[in-house]
Amino acid sequence: MADRVFTVLDLIDLDLKEHNSLNLRCIGGRKGLVRVIDIPDLNRPMGAIMGFFEDFAYQRIQLFGRGEVSYLRRLENANETKTIEEMFAYPMPCCIFTHNLYPHKDFFEVAEKTQCPILQTDLGSADFTARIMRILSRVFSPRQIVHGVLVEVYGLGILLQGDSGVGKSETALELIHRGHRLVADDVVELNCIYGNTLMGAGANKIIGHHMEIRGPGIINITHLFGVRAIRDRKEIQLVVELEDWNSSKNYDRLGMENPTVELLGVTIPRLTVPVKPGRNIPIIIETAAMNERLKSMGYHAAKEFNKNILRWIESGSTRSVFFGDDDII
Repeated sequence: MADRVFTVLDLIDLDLKEHNSLNLRCIGGRKGLVRVIDIPDLNRPMGAIMGFFEDFAYQRIQLFGRGEVSYLRRLENANETKTIEEMFAYPMPCCIFTHNLYPHKDFFEVAEKTQCPILQTDLGSADFTARIMRILSRVFSPRQIVHGVLVEVYGLGILLQGDSGVGKSETALELIHRGHRLVADDVVELNCIYGNTLMGAGANKIIGHHMEIRGPGIINITHLFGVRAIRDRKEIQLVVELEDWNSSKNYDRLGMENPTVELLGVTIPRLTVPVKPGRNIPIIIETAAMNERLKSMGYHAAKEFNKNILRWIESGSTRSVFFGDDDII
C-alpha cells in the first residue's frame, strides 16, 4: 500500500516520459477525478458489461479494449443500458479506454451521473497494461527516506552512508569527477519494487542533483559536469558505510566476511570503509564496485585466495619456507 492517498488525478498528472508515458486524458466524469486508487491492478470488465457481477473486481481500474468496446456497441444498437447502470453502481476508481476508443453516449451519461472518470489513451491494451502495472508497482511500493549519497559506479548503484562530516559528498564529488554519476545527495528516497528490488532516487526533484560541499557550498552537478554525470533513479546494489578510522577496532582485511544490511525487506551487501588521512576513498569504492560485480558473476577473490593458500599448504611446499633444504631429511 502506498504511504499516501493516490487519486485518479494523480495518475494523470504523473511526470512520465518516453517508454513510461501513459498518454492519459480525461474525456468524461471529471468530477470523479478525486476518486482514490487503492489497488495497483487492472480489471477487464467484459463479464460485468455482459451482466455477470459475481466476483466483479470493481475496486481495480477498469480497462476497456477493442473487445469490450465492441460489446458496448452491441448493447447500444440493442438500446440496452441496464447492465451499464448496474456496473456503475459499483464505486469503480475509473474506466480507461485504449486505442483512442470512445464509449457510446449512454455510457458517458451514466458515467457523468455517477461521477466516475472516463480516461482515454492512444496506446494499445497490451502496451498500456505493461506500462501502468510497472508504474503502479512503483507508486504503491514501500518507501523509506535515508540520509546518504547515492552514486552509480561502473553501473553499480552504491549508497554512501556515515556520520555527518565523514566525507560522503566529497567522496561522491571525486567519483563524479572520475566519470561516474550522481543519483541523489543528502536525502535519498528508497522504494522496494516487486518485493526484491531496491530503487533509490532523490527525495526532492527541485533540489535534485545539487550537492552541498563544505567550502564551495551548494553546487549544481548538471551544470558543472553535464547530463552525463547524473541519473534520476538507480537500483541500490551495495551499501558503503564510511566511518572515522578506529585503531582499536578489528577491520576485515581479507574480505571473507559477507556483511549485509536489510532495507525495506531487501538484503543488500554492506561494506565498511574506515576513513583517515592518506586513504584514497574514491579508488577504494571503485575497486569495491568492480569486486562486487565479480561476485555477482560467481568469482569471489577472497575465497579463491583462501583456497589457493590451503592447496599450497596441503601440497607440502610450505616446508621449505620454515626449514632450509639442509633441515629437510
